[in-house]
Amino acid sequence: MQKISRMISIPISVILCFFLVLRAAVPVSASDNPVSINDLIGHSSEYNSQTVTLTGEVIGESLERQDGCWINMTDSTNAIGIWVTKNDAALIKIYGDYKHTGDTIKVTGIYYESCRQHGGEPDVHALSLTVENTGAERSENVSVEKILSAVGVVSAALILFIIYTTKNRNIIH
Repeated sequence: MQKISRMISIPISVILCFFLVLRAAVPVSASDNPVSINDLIGHSSEYNSQTVTLTGEVIGESLERQDGCWINMTDSTNAIGIWVTKNDAALIKIYGDYKHTGDTIKVTGIYYESCRQHGGEPDVHALSLTVENTGAERSENVSVEKILSAVGVVSAALILFIIYTTKNRNIIH
């Protein structure tokens, strides 16, 4: 019985070792490990020329060039320029600004610590871009306290202006 058990356990152990070695030899894809923009910038030399995946909000506007487009994205940590194709840029419908929350995108691309093609700045050249969530218009609710504060400040400024001009008029005459 022990001989049979040993005969079964040895091939199983060999197969398990084979799969463990195979898993260690195959690199984890970039999409399995999204990175924050701060981490990317903070460890630039480690990520330089590596494939990375970023997720964040598109902000500003698309800057179209002859052979592609620049977009800017931000996550909760920082912002970075992404070089994309014109077709990928066309997927983005809403860019974030004061009145809008931009589309949330997921970009997989090659990070360059100092991109020679684009003036030596850090950037990511997108290999793929997907829109995860569509952006929306932001509604801004101004509180009653802010409105009353503004009215009070403007009123005080108006009173001081009237006092100043009245006082200076009497001095001149």
